[in-house]
Amino acid sequence: MTDTPEALALPTALAEVAQVGFEWEWDEETDESRGCDFELYDHFEEPDRTAWWFRLWTGNQEVDGGDFRFFGTTGSGDYTGFWLVRPDAAITDQPVVYIGSEGEYGVIARDLGDLLWLFAAGLGPAEAFADPDSPTEPNAAFQTIAERHAPGRRRTPKQIVTAAQAEFPHFTGLIDAMCR
Repeated sequence: MTDTPEALALPTALAEVAQVGFEWEWDEETDESRGCDFELYDHFEEPDRTAWWFRLWTGNQEVDGGDFRFFGTTGSGDYTGFWLVRPDAAITDQPVVYIGSEGEYGVIARDLGDLLWLFAAGLGPAEAFADPDSPTEPNAAFQTIAERHAPGRRRTPKQIVTAAQAEFPHFTGLIDAMCR
């Protein structure tokens, strides 16, 4: 992937989600958060930036994260992006992975359509990874986007995450092999 503006442009559906944005706040009275701590980038992360942090995260100077296209992060430094594992498939048809700042990682969606439905259900990538059964407040704006770009694909967050992890059980082994 070259790092031209066209090559780094987000797919239309993700750009629409970015325009809406995620809301997140901490309630000091209840010591709980509301919303999703997630921010979509304006474009895919540049490969040099991915290589830099991916090497730090894995402790392996021989890897560069080139099999991934990251498009968002949390305030604590978790990353979310596409894993380019399906040969010749469009980027929107690639699985979506979550890589946490504390060493946790996993596949959370089989493709962009599934991710849109996670967003519509009120979950961000970290929430989907940690607890796809957690109670959420559905997001009407994201539901509209999901219905437009992935019609007829609504499922529960648990079903989405479980299907993704079942389809790609070797992801954890791949990442484990990269880490030093």
